[in-house]
Amino acid sequence: MKNPGLIKNAIVLSIAVLSQAAGNTILSKGMKDFVAASSAQGDAGLPWMAWHLVGSPSICLGTLFLTVFFVLFSAALSWEDLSFVVPITSMGYVVSLVFAHHFLQETVSTKRWLGTVVISLGVLLVARSGTRNTREPSAQTSEELSRVNS
Repeated sequence: MKNPGLIKNAIVLSIAVLSQAAGNTILSKGMKDFVAASSAQGDAGLPWMAWHLVGSPSICLGTLFLTVFFVLFSAALSWEDLSFVVPITSMGYVVSLVFAHHFLQETVSTKRWLGTVVISLGVLLVARSGTRNTREPSAQTSEELSRVNS
């Protein structure tokens, strides 16, 4: 195996990006359904709204996917630089746009498509910059302790 850290990053961040895009798409659909249902209900009140939000499969599934994204994002931050993880996960914006166009039949303007190309080029640039430019936390801690104790 050439670089296990690189493979781990690729797998974790790819699943995170797909989870984020799926969660955003499903949650968007669920919230649009919620607004349509609440308009039909009229002034049903807070209990109806809470029940519908908690009981909506698409809202719950979208929230679950976004939770998976957050857990994977947090895990990646534990071993990789923020300046690497955030730009890579911004690819989720690109995938979300594609999902919105494909699954939600949203009309996407040329300017939005061009914006996704710019984001994609930025992600490619960051991905090729390498990983982990900072010292390991354990090394920082031992150095700081030796300075404090002297």
